[in-house]
Amino acid sequence: MDVAHCNLDGNADAVEFCPHDSYHHVLAASTYTLQEGDRPSRAGSISLFNVDADLGRLDLFRRIETAGIFDIKWNPVGGCVSPLLAQADADGYLRIHGLECCSDEAQGFSLREITDEKISSAMCLCLDWNPSATSITVGLSDGSVSIASIVESQLETQELWKAHDFEVWAASFDTHQPQLVYTGSDDCKFSCWDLRDGPSKLAFQNTKVHTMGVCCIVKNPNDPNTVLTGSYDEYLRVWDIRSIARPVNETSICLGGGVWRIKYHPFVSGLVLTACMHNGFSVVKINGDKAEVIETYSKHESLAYGADWHREKSFREGKRNSTLVATCSFYDRLLRLWMPESVLQDSVL
Repeated sequence: MDVAHCNLDGNADAVEFCPHDSYHHVLAASTYTLQEGDRPSRAGSISLFNVDADLGRLDLFRRIETAGIFDIKWNPVGGCVSPLLAQADADGYLRIHGLECCSDEAQGFSLREITDEKISSAMCLCLDWNPSATSITVGLSDGSVSIASIVESQLETQELWKAHDFEVWAASFDTHQPQLVYTGSDDCKFSCWDLRDGPSKLAFQNTKVHTMGVCCIVKNPNDPNTVLTGSYDEYLRVWDIRSIARPVNETSICLGGGVWRIKYHPFVSGLVLTACMHNGFSVVKINGDKAEVIETYSKHESLAYGADWHREKSFREGKRNSTLVATCSFYDRLLRLWMPESVLQDSVL
């Protein structure tokens, strides 16, 4: 069921609901727009929305102009850290913004840049926080991967190494073993690096399974032995990593478009939301070595890039409860809120 929609000020590539308590209604959306001409530039923005699912409202309360953004992510929940939003941008910077309560703002919140770090002259394409929110890994357009630490609200590059032959579109920490970082690239390689040995040591590298570039890598938050990968070859793959030196591709499913983003449901085990580029969005149920598409969404008319689940446990539609989803698409600059019909209250709880 469609809930709300709006157009952004640039090409939309990422949406992220804030995972922190008291901020679940805050949705961040980022853009990247190549401005051609005699002096081409890459411009972007971060837009913050107040989402009211019951009323079907999507209200913009803050917009920040930036360099073109390829990825954004909120810091994980834990400790006493307030919400922080990290951005990876086309100028080679990693930037951290803080979300704060502010009585002067109409919606009661403000977003300000806290710190930044020039990672490289190459573009920062993707990022991920470690579970303790003390480090961020960044994938770069020249094939490099960086680890930046956050100490007393300041970013500092700790490591930078050549990990792949081409652009690194996926870089993510292992949430159960944060000394491990997974990376994926246009060179079709799926790699894992051990940060305990510096410069980072290659734990494994699979070069045979993905027939096109690796777009995203996600660790199962409820299963320390499972990792998912998405690829331009249109397959979502499930990996068993119990033997970290030799991961096993347990199963795969073709989603009909390049699998650009994968998001695990915050409450339902084995349920993932995927952005499939030329083929819209899919909800996939994974159970052991079986994977099936249980719902698709095709209301976008351009490349499907951004997707996320709302962190609230239910949304009321008449007498039924379900989970809210935000999705965005690139060239049509469209942001949509919708409710998958297949994810109902009985499966959530």
